[in-house]
Formats: sequence, structure tokens, C-alpha cells
Amino acid sequence: MATEAAVSGDASSTIERQVRNLIYKGCLLLDQNDFKGWLDLCAPEFHYTISAYSPEIRREMTWLDHDHEGMSSLIHMLPKHNSDLTPLTRHASVYTIEHDPAAAKEARVVTSVVIFSTSLDGGASELYAVGRYHDTVDLAGPAPRLKRRIVRLETRSLGIGKHWPL
Repeated sequence: MATEAAVSGDASSTIERQVRNLIYKGCLLLDQNDFKGWLDLCAPEFHYTISAYSPEIRREMTWLDHDHEGMSSLIHMLPKHNSDLTPLTRHASVYTIEHDPAAAKEARVVTSVVIFSTSLDGGASELYAVGRYHDTVDLAGPAPRLKRRIVRLETRSLGIGKHWPL
């Protein structure tokens, strides 16, 4: 695997641009609560995990762990949940894209994400969560698709009522 800085050539630049666009488009769709649109960016074998390490219990915590079907069911059920409707806004910055330019079947991507919540009654914004997306992107098809996302949070207190993908 070559790092983004070490990769050269037009094909690699195109792949990197497409991968970045996938990550950023996904954030925009999530910000708009278009969860179906976001799931459409995912490969059929997609797997989604939200995790964090707790120093208090000295253990890894897994808050959500679903395959494509599980995420589809979760998204389908969102309107039926008693949810906190405060909108979330994601600010993402792609740190690294690693892929083998010869094989070009998969890319591994690390993205920093900061999520803000803006209250409906007054418009005050506050930091909701900080973490990183650790994505595996399928490059075999006509367009890149998310194959795996691990949302690795630094934030360990999210409150109640947010059943949404981060």
C-alpha cells in the first residue's frame, strides 16, 4: 500500500479525487438527513461500526455494529424512534488515502470528523462529537463505494435520542 503522498500519476489522482468526493458527499447527505441517499453510496457488503475506548473501564466500547441490511432497517425505523431532532453538521477532513495503484480494488481512508449540533430553539451550536472515520472503499466498480466504516469516537457522551449514523 502506498500513501497518498507517495502515489503519483493521473489514475491515482483520479482515484483519490473520487474517494474524497465520496467521503464529502456522504457527509452532505448525512447533514441533510438523507440516510437512504447515504446508504446508496455503500457497497452491498457494507459494514458500519461506532466505537470508542473508555479509560474508565479500560475497554473498547461498541455502540453500533450493523451490516448493510441492519443499517437499512435502522434507517427505515428512524421516523418511528423518539429522536432528538437537533440537526447535526459534519466537518470532515480526509487525512490519508492508501491504495495499491496496480491493483486499485480497495482504498483505506482516514478522515477526521467533527460534528456540531445546532439547537432548534435559538440556533446555538455546540460541539457534539469528535472522531475519525476509518473507511474501506471498494474501487472495483464504476464508482467508489463505502465497503466498511468504523467511526472511532473520542467523545464518549452523546446523550440520548440520536439513533442516526454519524
